[in-house]
Parts: sequence; structure tokens; C-alpha cells
Amino acid sequence: MLILRSAALFAAAALLEIGGAWLVWQGVREHRGWQWIGAGVMALGAYGFVATLQPDANFGRILAAYGGVFVAGSLAWGMIADGYRPDRYDVTGALICLTGMAVIMYAPRGG
Repeated sequence: MLILRSAALFAAAALLEIGGAWLVWQGVREHRGWQWIGAGVMALGAYGFVATLQPDANFGRILAAYGGVFVAGSLAWGMIADGYRPDRYDVTGALICLTGMAVIMYAPRGG
């Protein structure tokens, strides 16, 4: 159950961080305005809070593992929001990152 909670928190963090960055991008690069930028900044702030809810107390471990989620989540966001089609190297790289994330977070530790 702890792994499921942790995975759900990583997914929520990815949604907030990637979504927030995308909103800022839309506000600035696509000239959608300050409302988009403000919503993005709020989402990015919420991401920082959600990351603190992970059951593991080690900041470095959480952030390092989240990097793998961020890589895969960014590709997925691009597919959904922007019509991006990852190639086999994108998919392979994302799977490698997610494998690294799982090792960092969920490998059994002796102490």
C-alpha cells in the first residue's frame, strides 16, 4: 500500500509540475496571457508541496526518483496536449528512467 501511495503522489507531482510549466509556456510563448502564467505558477507551487507528502523522508532520494517520473510524464504530456509522437528512443529512454526511479525508491534496504 505504501508503494501505491508513493506512486500516486509521484503522478500528482508530475501533473502539477509538468502542467504548471506547460501553462507558463502557453502564457509566455503562445501569448495566452497572465492568467495562464499565474495558474502555472500556482501549480508549480502546489507541486513543491505534494513532493513533501512522500513517505520517504530523504529529499535527495525523492527528487532523484521523481526525475524518472518527470521524463516519462513529460513525454506523455506532449503526446496528450501537443500531439507529440515519441520515437522508440524516447520510449526506451523513458523506460530506463522509470526503472531507475523504481530502483531508487522501492529497492529493499537493509537498514
